[in-house]
Amino acid sequence: MARSGTRTTGRPTLDEVARLSGVSPITASRALRGVATVAPELVLRVQEAAASLGYVTNLAARALASARSQSVVVLIPSLSNHLFIDTLEAIHQVFRPKGLEVLIGNYHYDEQEEENLIRNYLAYQPCGMLLTGVTRSENATRLLAQAALPCVHMMELSATAGIACVGFSQEQAGAAAAAHLLGQGRRHLAYVAAQLDPRVLQRAEGFRQALRQAGCHDPSLEVMCPEPSSIGLGGELFQRLLRTRPDVDGIFFCNDDLAQGAIFEAQRLGISIPAQVAMVGFNDLPASAHMVPRLTSIRTPRAEIGRQAALMLLDQLDGKGAPMRPSDLGFELIVRES
Repeated sequence: MARSGTRTTGRPTLDEVARLSGVSPITASRALRGVATVAPELVLRVQEAAASLGYVTNLAARALASARSQSVVVLIPSLSNHLFIDTLEAIHQVFRPKGLEVLIGNYHYDEQEEENLIRNYLAYQPCGMLLTGVTRSENATRLLAQAALPCVHMMELSATAGIACVGFSQEQAGAAAAAHLLGQGRRHLAYVAAQLDPRVLQRAEGFRQALRQAGCHDPSLEVMCPEPSSIGLGGELFQRLLRTRPDVDGIFFCNDDLAQGAIFEAQRLGISIPAQVAMVGFNDLPASAHMVPRLTSIRTPRAEIGRQAALMLLDQLDGKGAPMRPSDLGFELIVRES
């Protein structure tokens, strides 16, 4: 026979946890959700009671009771890119004290996979979503509109009314890389890119426009590869570029790992960096400051983007009438030895 106060399933209930820890069910619920207003000693007492009973929160029941879950969906295109790991850490730091659970979806830069994730996660009745970028499939856009779900878009900016977004101008970042290389007296400038997601293409356009203005844009110096970005691929693309354009004297890579691979390959080939070829990366990943030579890169505020996007979503959830306008956090060119 089931214990008193226990569901017919035999699983312990929140009421049992509350009784054992000597608090109200509401306090027990808040303590288990990590709400910051609960005193630490009460949190510890509730957690110990839950552990001793083997209690597991029933998220489905919570969502049913409130018509909304306490979950926020975060969709990113990659879990292997340090960029998004930093962003996710910052998001967790904002949501966890509020008792919100973060559901992470990785769509591997695949538009159809992102659409499927949006459809599947909407079934869980999340209270909001953080999305990477501002463009997605027509069906995904329609699903989000029909759900009328609070959403914030990360990494890109949009002038479209009604879109809350936190990021920086990808085009301006590309133009800044071009300006730096031009300022170093380089004229045969290449753009080497992988993945080819919308942000990579926006950086390409900014780089291209700056070169056109300087009168030295050459389409044959663009190496665009749809494969995932990696150190190994960076070395391969550098070799490919040298075979067709040995006169290249400056390269902007769409991501630091490509640039790092190119530096390693240059060392194997006996090519001096930057004497023969100057290099600029993007995102300023941790290893870039320790390369030989140290890599010049464009530093992006990836952690701050996550933090600000999470705070913007919280404002929407709290009904504070958060302004639906772009939040431009900018970027920084970190000049080193390459």
